[in-house]
Amino acid sequence: MKKIVTAAALLAACAAACAAAPVAKIQAMLAKPDVLCGRFDQTKQLAGLKKPLASNGRFCVVAGKGVLWRTLKPFPNTLRLTRDEIVHLQGERVAMRLEAKNEPVVRMINGVMFSLLGGDLAQLDQLFEVDGTADAAGWQVALKAREPALAKAIGAISLEGGAYVKSIVMQEASGDKTTIVFSAMQAGPAAMAPDEAALF
Repeated sequence: MKKIVTAAALLAACAAACAAAPVAKIQAMLAKPDVLCGRFDQTKQLAGLKKPLASNGRFCVVAGKGVLWRTLKPFPNTLRLTRDEIVHLQGERVAMRLEAKNEPVVRMINGVMFSLLGGDLAQLDQLFEVDGTADAAGWQVALKAREPALAKAIGAISLEGGAYVKSIVMQEASGDKTTIVFSAMQAGPAAMAPDEAALF
């Protein structure tokens, strides 16, 4: 469950970039396609281990539907976030399902995601203390969760981007550090493969 919540929290952090100061500048820079897909490369440095854990895959963000996070290597699995639930898939099998009506953290994480997609910055500002800068070259944001439960789950987060989020660095309270770099961004319905669309 911790891995699922951590991955979901990272996606929520992506969404929270839009709430960063200066809000107007960053909002003007961010593209807002109905469908956005791309590649992610993730490195996780666990406290006490010398060699980081590396993984990569694809993600898709679909306005009004949710987020698909498909790890391809080293082990294939899929995380799907919708308004009402977080589902962890291994192949076609549902490994875990967390419903918002039963899990407050699911409601909070999905609330952040859908606040961004709906343009509701008020909730994002309530959940995160935001420090950021923006110029012609891009923007940088540092996020600190206001609520202890969220802070414990995701720690401190920094993001960089331009039209899209380019990278996320998450420093957990445990000392673990996760870095995600996004690339090969494509927007529009054609960006999503048929098998990805079928998962929604």
